Amino acid sequence: MPKIAIILGSTRPGRNGEAVAQWVLDLAKQRSDAEFELVDIADYKLPHLDEAMPPSMGQYSQPHTHAWAEKIASFDGFVFVTPEYNHSTSGALKNAIDFLFKEWNDKAAGFVSYGAVGGARAVEHLRLVMGELKVADVRNQVTLSLATDFKNYSEFAPADFHEPEVHAMLDQVISWSNALASVRVPAAA
Repeated sequence: MPKIAIILGSTRPGRNGEAVAQWVLDLAKQRSDAEFELVDIADYKLPHLDEAMPPSMGQYSQPHTHAWAEKIASFDGFVFVTPEYNHSTSGALKNAIDFLFKEWNDKAAGFVSYGAVGGARAVEHLRLVMGELKVADVRNQVTLSLATDFKNYSEFAPADFHEPEVHAMLDQVISWSNALASVRVPAAA
């Protein structure tokens, strides 16, 4: 059974992403076709990228990088929960992604985004990044509007039609995670 991380991609105080990520996890846990775990990048306290060697070399020197690499290597696929800031993802999420390379390779990813236009532009940016990391991003995604899926732009209240969207995206992430298992090489943490 594949192990899927739901990665909370914001570290901002009072972030909307915490409620969104918990909602995705709650829906995912209704399923029996994968294991799911919420991974909050804030828990890893990653500074700005501080490794001397490129991540593709896998020669990590910092304890925080080793802990992050071990966590990401343990998964078969990912669901990124991302805000949209200035037509892109959060700097904190991009930084966390950039710390590693091999640990991301040959896995699948789906996206749940939120923002003024549902966070769609943040996902488009992440799709480019995933391609470089050899991550197969799935077509289905969930876009949540700050105007209609949050009361006063801060209290999460998703429209009912988003629940089947989450499951459709998870169907694809799980399917692709299983398909990529045959090409996945265990990452050295």
